[in-house]
Amino acid sequence: MRRWGFLVALVVLAVGLWWSRAPLGAAFYARVAEQRAGRNALAGRSDGITLIFCGTGTPLPDPDRAESCLLVQAGDNLLLIDGGDGGARKLAGWGVPLGGLDAVMITHLHSDHIEGLGPALLMRWTGSAARTALPLIGPAGTARLAAGYNEMLHADAGYRTAHHGEAITPTGGGQFSGRDVGPGEVWNAGGLVVTAFSVDHAPIAPAFGYRLAYKGRTVVISGDTTANPAVAAAAKGADLLVHEALQPRLVAGITAGLERAGQKRTAQITRDILNYHTSPEQAADIAAQAKVGMLLLTHIAPPLPSRLLHAAFLGDAATRFSGPIRIAHDGLVLHLPVGSKAVDDDSL
Repeated sequence: MRRWGFLVALVVLAVGLWWSRAPLGAAFYARVAEQRAGRNALAGRSDGITLIFCGTGTPLPDPDRAESCLLVQAGDNLLLIDGGDGGARKLAGWGVPLGGLDAVMITHLHSDHIEGLGPALLMRWTGSAARTALPLIGPAGTARLAAGYNEMLHADAGYRTAHHGEAITPTGGGQFSGRDVGPGEVWNAGGLVVTAFSVDHAPIAPAFGYRLAYKGRTVVISGDTTANPAVAAAAKGADLLVHEALQPRLVAGITAGLERAGQKRTAQITRDILNYHTSPEQAADIAAQAKVGMLLLTHIAPPLPSRLLHAAFLGDAATRFSGPIRIAHDGLVLHLPVGSKAVDDDSL
């Protein structure tokens, strides 16, 4: 009889929970939302360079990776390098406030590096009640890109100001200020110096990589490029080289599948992409030539649905560079503290 009583009690409890699922769910959601809404994932770190990888993928469909996006914090500087689709929204979901965003720097004008700029602009505008345009800095064509975004979002900006008011979405903050730059110093503020250098992503030209220097710590970002001596030159002695990587042997499997499916045009695209990217092995060669402290691979092609595929993706890269080699993932945080050679890592 006791056993039956216990079972009846369990059934009654289960039925009660089922009937109460709406108020219980609302209460649970409110508790979690309250805890998460006010958090600041940028707070609490020592002085140095902090990198948050908000997009480590490519145009190839990948549910785990947004398109190219990297947030950089160094002292009072907050910069976004590239703004691919999904990246800025991921930052918001992780509790990274973009109200203090100082500028966006573009490596080149491929769609997977610029499609997510709208959300970044909106979160900077609403997060700080910005009254000035957000600087958009990059190679020739960047100013035209900014003007195009401003035209596309012109009506939206007016609607948001009308709805939320000048105190929250003031006139002038919901737009970009575009600036075309050439190779050389493109940012110098608060101890952070950013230098653009040309890379080879032909026929996309110009295309840039960026060297970031802050209080003795140095990070070099290759942008999209073939294996290029300019990257090794810019990265000489850097603490960290963030390099794009495509593994041709794995892409070949996608090409074969597309061919079998009769999708010949798309199959040709997967062949074409081989000639303007860098393999993990080539990136390791560059890291060795530059004598960098660490190599981090990003812009990962093809998608890697399991860590079990990391060895196949890297190939023999580890035999070419004796330092640490890592594959970036969305949510990876690297911190390079001032006065140290350490590269601390975390995950959002």
